[in-house]
Amino acid sequence: MTKYLLPVALAAAIAFPALASAADTQPPPRIVVSGEGEATVAPDMAILTLSVMREAKTARAALDANNDAMAAVIAAMKSAGIADRDLQTAGIQINPRYNYTNKADGSQEAELVAYQVTNTLSVRVRNVDKTGDILDKAVSLGVNQGGGIAFTNDDPKATITEARKKAVADALAKAKTLAAAAGVNLGKVIEITDQNVAPAPMPLNAKAFDAARAAVPVQAGENSYTVQVTVTFELK
Repeated sequence: MTKYLLPVALAAAIAFPALASAADTQPPPRIVVSGEGEATVAPDMAILTLSVMREAKTARAALDANNDAMAAVIAAMKSAGIADRDLQTAGIQINPRYNYTNKADGSQEAELVAYQVTNTLSVRVRNVDKTGDILDKAVSLGVNQGGGIAFTNDDPKATITEARKKAVADALAKAKTLAAAAGVNLGKVIEITDQNVAPAPMPLNAKAFDAARAAVPVQAGENSYTVQVTVTFELK
């Protein structure tokens, strides 16, 4: 009789340590919270998008006229202190322009009347106080489209670090409140992930190019940098 019970007892002895080991590998209870932090700083750089459009009977004539106008704009940018590295061609477009005439049968007849050439220049202005003068000079020399402007920061790392600290503090405060409400204690941090949110560009209406020849009034304001974090805490 004993010889039949021995294997069963041995199997039970082997099974119990296995169950204990499985219990030990269960992940501890945890809580996941999100936090957000924001920090602001005055911009130290403006990015302008300036376009020159010229029209002529032929594509060649339109391109030549556009080249002359844009060359004058680029020369003016350089004379105003804009470095070569801060001037970049953003695109060149050559498009035909048609006049459409309605016919008696309801169809339309297209007549090619001109070609339009548009050259777009991206300009980084590292002295924000000069932005209005740069715009005025560009328009005086032939810029007649575009007008996009974004105020940014050359090196926003310190501001983002400040926002990141605030985001983690916000997440910690939320976790403490939730843990206290649940009657548990926070343990160590298991994982942190974050996401930077860049400031939105501040557009300048292209109609500003129709203003008087006085320097264009420009307000740079502040840039707001936001960081969102997700923090996982162990619960004790």
